Parts: sequence; C-alpha cells; structure tokens
Amino acid sequence: MSRRGNGSAGSNVAPASRRRLPAQRRAARPIGIFDSGIGGLTVVRALRKLLPHEDLIYLGDTGRYPYGTKSADVICRYSFENTEFLVDKGIKLLVVACNTSTAVALEALQARYDVPVVGVIEPGVQAAVKATRNRKVGVIATEGTIRSGAYTRALRQARPDLEIYTRACPLFVPLAEEGWVDNEVAQLAARSYLGSLAQSGIDTLILGCTHYPLLKTVIRDTIGRGVRLVDSGVVTAAAVTGALEARGLRRNGAAGVGSYFVTDAPERFMKVGARFLGAPVDAVQLER
Repeated sequence: MSRRGNGSAGSNVAPASRRRLPAQRRAARPIGIFDSGIGGLTVVRALRKLLPHEDLIYLGDTGRYPYGTKSADVICRYSFENTEFLVDKGIKLLVVACNTSTAVALEALQARYDVPVVGVIEPGVQAAVKATRNRKVGVIATEGTIRSGAYTRALRQARPDLEIYTRACPLFVPLAEEGWVDNEVAQLAARSYLGSLAQSGIDTLILGCTHYPLLKTVIRDTIGRGVRLVDSGVVTAAAVTGALEARGLRRNGAAGVGSYFVTDAPERFMKVGARFLGAPVDAVQLER
C-alpha cells in the first residue's frame, strides 16, 4: 500500500492539519479509528452508542491483515502510516483499535502526535482491576497479543498481586467473521480453549481481541456465568469519552456520521463488517 512520505517514522514536521485550533472548532472534528481489519468495528459500535453525536472515520488495513505475524518494526510502520492517513483527515483523537498495534506502537504514536491516542489494552486492564474480587484475572486474545505479554505487563503494573491466566484463542477470529458464534463448532472451540481456564477460579476475563465480543454467549456459557467479561470495545469507548470530556472536545448537536476506508476487499468488509457493527456498513472507500 502506498502512502504519503510523511508517514516515515523519522519525520518530525507537524503538518498544518495538526496546528492548534480553538476548542470549539477542534470539538467539531471527527474521531479516527484504525485496525488491521474488521474487528475494530466492535469499538466503532460501542463509540456510536456512547457518543452518538461524534463523526467517526474508520480505517481497516485489510490489505495487510493480520498484524500479529509481523515484526515489531513492520507493525510500527503500518501504525504510523494508518495514523498519518487519519491525521490528514483532521481528526481530534485517535483510537488504536488493534490489540497488536496497541501492544507494539501505542507509546510511539502518543509521543509523536499532538492528538490524544487511546489504545484498547489499558482500558480493559483498568476495568478488570476494578472488577475482580478474588485477584484472579484471565485474558484471552490472539497468539500475537498473548505472545507480546502486553496484557500481563499492564495488569502487573496496575496491580502486582494479581494471578493472571492467559489463553490464545486463534480460531475465534475466523468463527466471528463467518458468523459461527453460537453453533456446535464455536462451542467445541470454546471448550477446547477455555476448559482449563474455567477451572482456574478467575472471576474476571478480558476479551483481548476486538472479534471476541461476537462470541460472548458461548464464552460465558463455557467459562461460567459468574465470571465478568470485560469487552474491550465498551471500555475503550468509555475511555475515549473521558479523554474528550477532559479536553473539552466532546461534540453535541446533530447525529454523527461514519466514514469507512479499507486497503483491500471493500465488498467483503461491507458484508462481514455488518456483523461487527450491528448495522449495515453503507459505503466503503478503497484507500491504496
């Protein structure tokens, strides 16, 4: 995918779109969200529910999905390029809706850009720390996210006395995209991945992938209904709301609109994305 030259990590020149504007004008600007593919639409869904007056611009890097198999340098480069695209759209806040990008590139993005940058890991961690009563917290995510150790580090930093149990659940991603979220195949996968976790005594489970909220029912049935599920989309939307309010950037008035961009396969994005968004994806633009 070709992007503008100012997407290189070495550039320190702030374009005109980043110059400081009065708060009222900045509040009218959209929120930008990027993900490696479709899963970040669960974050968009939560944002639309909590912040109905905000305009949202979503970029799904479907042409380079998945990120979890890539090196840290490549993930950072993709994350910078995605961010440059959204910053050029005049966003007031960036949401990194990809767990892999959050784990690898969040700090670099926060250091480089003037706009607030919110990832999906810290909100989930903070919600889990508040929710647990017995100090036993589970995390399920993709292999790449579990391998990065990002959730374990963040949980340890937030509360060192936690017992942390992690599981990679890679098949949950294609199951969610196929819409197989509560059938026999999903149930078998859940039992295989979560059977031992259900015996660990956890009282809180972080859904550490934006695909996983679609499988809440089968996950809850397998892990036990007494275990609280932390939906990263919901808690990230709450963190975005707090960030906007703290800066006087929350928008009021007319209902917001959504704009969707992908780097490949817009037809599939529209079809599958509707499951994640909970509504039709009206139009998608191809960005190369």
